[in-house]
Amino acid sequence: MDDLESLLDLTRETTRSACKLLCEVRQDSFRAHSFDEALPREMKAAADKALEKEILMSLEPVGLPILSEEYGQIAGSKTSDYAFIVDPLDGTVNFVRGLGPAAVSIALYKDNQPVFGVLGLYPSGSLAWGGKNLGTFIDERPIRVSTISNPIQGVLCTGIPSRFQFNENESADFFRRMSSFGKVRMLGAASISLLHVAQGTSEMYSEQGIMLWDVAAGLALVEGAGGDFDISPGKTSGSLNVVASNGKITLHR
Repeated sequence: MDDLESLLDLTRETTRSACKLLCEVRQDSFRAHSFDEALPREMKAAADKALEKEILMSLEPVGLPILSEEYGQIAGSKTSDYAFIVDPLDGTVNFVRGLGPAAVSIALYKDNQPVFGVLGLYPSGSLAWGGKNLGTFIDERPIRVSTISNPIQGVLCTGIPSRFQFNENESADFFRRMSSFGKVRMLGAASISLLHVAQGTSEMYSEQGIMLWDVAAGLALVEGAGGDFDISPGKTSGSLNVVASNGKITLHR
């Protein structure tokens, strides 16, 4: 199962099944959670592990390498330029506390570039998927980025990830970015923020110190919907500084 169409079909079905589990399971047990000792602002829920188990059972037989937020790097049984990137539950705090949307996020990358991404949306159960050469869709309905070019008329989606450093320089840079836009929204899930860029309900997503699994699928959706993105290394190990936009508004990282 190496052809991209089959891999996309598998990824959609895997994401759909995991999202259905998230939406239908008795949620009290899924909401049990703890905090990471090494990263005190990082919440982990039972749902993260349960969903990851279901996802990996589906993807591992393909033999491609997998990077998953909870498990880490899985080498795979074959050498390939392709790899799955999995965030079993993006927006854990939203899910646990009932604050807002969350998503099951799976992407396929080749040589560190997105091929396609799939999001299972909680609580609606809808499926968003797409990629640069595929277009982007929500439940088979095509979506596109907005045409707004003036940031003061636009909406910026951003966030404060667990690895964000609250020092003078980073805080000043954070506020500088926000000040360019007419409106700023923090949705609590990078994948959902990127989906809003893809569907034209916001013009840009920018976040410092985010992890690849948080944004991998969402970046593919933005590209498929006609937008673009820029990535640079973050200040903490393994983190990234990410800017994604409708392609009409530019914000230097």
